[in-house]
Amino acid sequence: MVDYTIKVEQELIIWKRKMTRQSGLISRVSKNAQTRINGLLPEKFHKVMTESIKNMVKATLAGSNITTKKRLSTELSLYERDELFKQKLSTFRKTATIEGAGTGAGGILLGIADFPLLLSIKMKFLFEAASVYGFDTTKPEERLFILHIFLLAFSSEEKRKKTLSIIENWEEQKSLVADLDWREFQQEYRDYIDLVKMFQMLPGIGAVVGAFANYNLLDQLGECAMNSYRLRLMQDKEKGADTR
Repeated sequence: MVDYTIKVEQELIIWKRKMTRQSGLISRVSKNAQTRINGLLPEKFHKVMTESIKNMVKATLAGSNITTKKRLSTELSLYERDELFKQKLSTFRKTATIEGAGTGAGGILLGIADFPLLLSIKMKFLFEAASVYGFDTTKPEERLFILHIFLLAFSSEEKRKKTLSIIENWEEQKSLVADLDWREFQQEYRDYIDLVKMFQMLPGIGAVVGAFANYNLLDQLGECAMNSYRLRLMQDKEKGADTR
């Protein structure tokens, strides 16, 4: 389907511009404030948070790999994969919205529970996305790629640009990024979602904020996942070989 391939190429150009453009004033001010706050926190706090999120993510990765179906047939066209992916995204977005509304309505205690629950939903979704686009999540490099998609979706302007470059050149870069900088990973993610999640804990508006926030966070993750895998499929096609 030549016309659809051209459409995807155009969408990828627009998406890459979006990923590399300068962040808005509010985002930059918020990031600077969070950086200053992080600098005031004791080193022990950062170590505990890093280990906690690292273990949480790795446990979620292991669980998601077990429950995810094997990658889909390579016979599917890119259009068919995109359509199936959109169906998956719709389902996970609804799940995240319900979860956000429920934990948001429960105040501070359930608001705290939202963090690992939403993280689990996001990681499971990324495993499903990999399967839809025909990539084998049993391979360590594919799980690492999933984490880079996650980082691309939820990071500051500078880190986002670096991560996009890694994703665009994955075949060359994957041997150079054998593991993540977990401290950077958790800090970028927390800085990205802390402000909206703080409002989610407020009485009266928590449910609305939680539902709206989770819907948009899954939507953003979905956009990054779809286009990241599209990039790889298009590159495979150009090389004339299936590197998976």
